[in-house]
Amino acid sequence: MCGIIAITGAKAPKSYLLAGLKRLEYRGYDSAGIAIAGENGLTISRAKGKIAELEKITSTQRFEGNCGIGHTRWATHGAPSEINAHPHATDRVAVVHNGIIENHAALREELIAKDYRFASETDTEVIPLLITDYLTQKFTPEEAVEKTLARLHGAFALGIVFADDPSLLIGARRGSPLAMGYAKDAMMLGSDALALSPFCREIAYLEEGDMAVLRPDSVQVFNHHGQPVKRVTMPLEKDKAEADKGEYPHFMVKEIFEQPQAITRTLDAYRSDGGFRFPALTEALSQVSRVTMVACGTSFYAAQVARYWMEQIARVPTSIEIASEFRYRKPIMPENGLAIFISQSGETADTLAAMRYAQSVGQHTLAVVNVPTSSMAREANSVLATIAGPEIGVASTKAFTTQLTALLALTITLGDIRGVLTASETAGLAKQVTQLPRWIEQALAADTVIQQTAKEISDAKDMLFIGRGTSFAIASEGALKMKEISYIHAEGYAAGELKHGPIALIDESVPVVVFAPHDALFEKTASNLQETAARGGRIVLLSCEKGAEELKGLCRHVITLPACPDMLSPIVYAIPAQLLAYHVAVHKGTDVDQPRNLAKSVTVE
Repeated sequence: MCGIIAITGAKAPKSYLLAGLKRLEYRGYDSAGIAIAGENGLTISRAKGKIAELEKITSTQRFEGNCGIGHTRWATHGAPSEINAHPHATDRVAVVHNGIIENHAALREELIAKDYRFASETDTEVIPLLITDYLTQKFTPEEAVEKTLARLHGAFALGIVFADDPSLLIGARRGSPLAMGYAKDAMMLGSDALALSPFCREIAYLEEGDMAVLRPDSVQVFNHHGQPVKRVTMPLEKDKAEADKGEYPHFMVKEIFEQPQAITRTLDAYRSDGGFRFPALTEALSQVSRVTMVACGTSFYAAQVARYWMEQIARVPTSIEIASEFRYRKPIMPENGLAIFISQSGETADTLAAMRYAQSVGQHTLAVVNVPTSSMAREANSVLATIAGPEIGVASTKAFTTQLTALLALTITLGDIRGVLTASETAGLAKQVTQLPRWIEQALAADTVIQQTAKEISDAKDMLFIGRGTSFAIASEGALKMKEISYIHAEGYAAGELKHGPIALIDESVPVVVFAPHDALFEKTASNLQETAARGGRIVLLSCEKGAEELKGLCRHVITLPACPDMLSPIVYAIPAQLLAYHVAVHKGTDVDQPRNLAKSVTVE
């Protein structure tokens, strides 16, 4: 949530800041702002809304100096408005902040008692005022920031510039990610590599508690003890192609259609003769007594699918947990447990905190992430990287299906190592998985039918999504997608639960989206579909040709999908769920890529 971009050493910092903010807009788009330090002090510009509004305002402003900070906001404390937008500043210092300052109320009272005045409703504003207070006491900027950091409780990534030292840029992180970028004749800070990749040849990630002191030609990093340290630099790969929409109207639909390639990349990373290879995990997998999977949102539904696989294919007891609830239960975790934490960004605050708890009770932690340099990836015992490429649309698509793909490959490997699967069974299952991109291509071919279906159900105020087994998880994910981007109230249910309450909601105004691959549970799901039809529900059926033929007489709409192996159906059926939500949202005219109130990377609890 929220995005930071900063630079020192640039001849025209405004252009760098605005370009970086455009690439970070998926992290927050309630408001945005920039501040540039020059010989005549700080020049600040802020605007409510998206980066385009800030671009309009700054197009006529004059900015002097070579050092600046920028921010795009996802509101936590204080409504989206120009006055609450970052940077927050005094006449001596300007600050951009990702995260939450938990003790801001006490700090605010202390500063008010010293006659400082607040202009915003934000927790962030205490930071520039505290720094200014220390500067007034004749501390250097570095000392003032260090003393301020010691007073802050909570999570933060910070970018700070100074009127009295206009080439100095200070960054700091605790709980929220922040990276340093090495550009030609300049140094940069960014919330993630995506913001820095057009400008920088190398990148280094600050670690928990670090403070970085940057000038155009120098870098000093201090750890949480105040000791000078070196942070590893690495080449920064360019990813412009995947960060642009190309010929597509939205990032989301582009990313939906990129899924065959993304899944192929993920499979190629782990494929071996007769199966898959995870060398760093072999010992942990051979000893595992229980698997615990922890995640939030879409990633939780990936865990829900994977639980079925783990128990049915690898025959290992498996539980799934919502990250925001998990650690507060202080759960009892078994010896030789494998704890899997799933997050697209690898920075999800609740999931990261849950992972730290699992490590504290002796679990082998495995991070399933799309960003191999993320906090979760760096802190986990092992990493299972998904190779989805940058995902800009806030509603996750290719990150979800690559999570499922990687978890399925891991499950097959776990079954092999545990001796549950024979070598020939392992090879047979692995062969099926490697055919997955072909099944995805066939599912994408249903797009025209899905568009028409979406048009006809987009008037709905409420929807139900139902399925059994792994299809229950995909129904839940489909409902989440519909909520996220179309703003239609939608709920996912296990189909067998209809008669235990939700059936009371069904009438002719309520579309019921039924996920019914022709598997061992098909007849049970068909019975629930009959119950729905008897009450006038507007049924949208997703099934293979055989299932569609059997049930089409009861359905208002039928989306026919390929007859793939049962094990692969949740991944294949996720495609039409994504497309249905996308086309409904387009028909309703909502902001598909940047839906209201949501942000891509949830770095606050």
